[in-house]
Amino acid sequence: MPIDERKFRIGLVQMSCSTNPEENLVKAEQKVREAAAQSAQVICLQELFRSQYFCREENAELFALAETIPGPSTYRMSQLAKELGVVIVASLFEKRAAGLYHNTAAVLGADGELQGVYRKMHIPDDPLYYEKFYFTPGDLGFLNFDTRFGRIGVQVCWDQWYPEGARATSMLGASVLFYPTAIGWHPHEKAQYGESQRDAWRTIQRAHAIANGIYVAAVNRIGFEGTPDNGLEFWGSSFVADPSGQIIADASIGKEEILIAEIDPKRCDEVRRNWPFFRDRRIDAYSPILQRWRD
Repeated sequence: MPIDERKFRIGLVQMSCSTNPEENLVKAEQKVREAAAQSAQVICLQELFRSQYFCREENAELFALAETIPGPSTYRMSQLAKELGVVIVASLFEKRAAGLYHNTAAVLGADGELQGVYRKMHIPDDPLYYEKFYFTPGDLGFLNFDTRFGRIGVQVCWDQWYPEGARATSMLGASVLFYPTAIGWHPHEKAQYGESQRDAWRTIQRAHAIANGIYVAAVNRIGFEGTPDNGLEFWGSSFVADPSGQIIADASIGKEEILIAEIDPKRCDEVRRNWPFFRDRRIDAYSPILQRWRD
């Protein structure tokens, strides 16, 4: 059976992180082993899993957390991928060159090779999400990766709010779009806005699944990081939506969990036949979307 028709199983690792990078790396390795033991073939870790979410502050000393790709973490993960015969999507703080850093997802193939990287395209700058201080916007565009088990797309966190990125990635033929994520509540906002914020996060990604006839897999961290009055409570809630937007795997808000879901490329084809959004797109009329705004 052609690879683009075979079913495969994905695993999402939802976990908390300490202030010790080595401890987090060891924990992630163990969680990958657990996911593989549950028959996951493509395993995705949360955004910046090797550390706590350091972008809560602008601190030049935190650039020391960055590493090259290939580098120590990708070496460890590639060895693990080869040992287990799985694909690993690992989100890392990449030091590309002196003074040039990215928020990057590395795809480690089942033979241990670095299949490629995706560099986060949309970089936020909000209270406690000061990513523009650390990261240069990605320059590789929206990508797909042909793995041993199937064709996948990868974006990172803030990218998940942009339908253009989901569309561009889906048009390359992926069956599933992964979003490694670090998103949570400000303590003073949770009571009033918390549930609506989380619902919006889930809704926009389910909409990407529907609009593109693709599986969407979002994996978030859990735990409180920072000071009680100026930290973030990460809301977990990792999930997988099928090509019709139905949630087929769902994690809790506050527990470490591994989600397993089956990806069926034929389901993408079936949904797209019944909801032929790609057929009916008016590509001749969409040039205004390339403008910042229409005055």
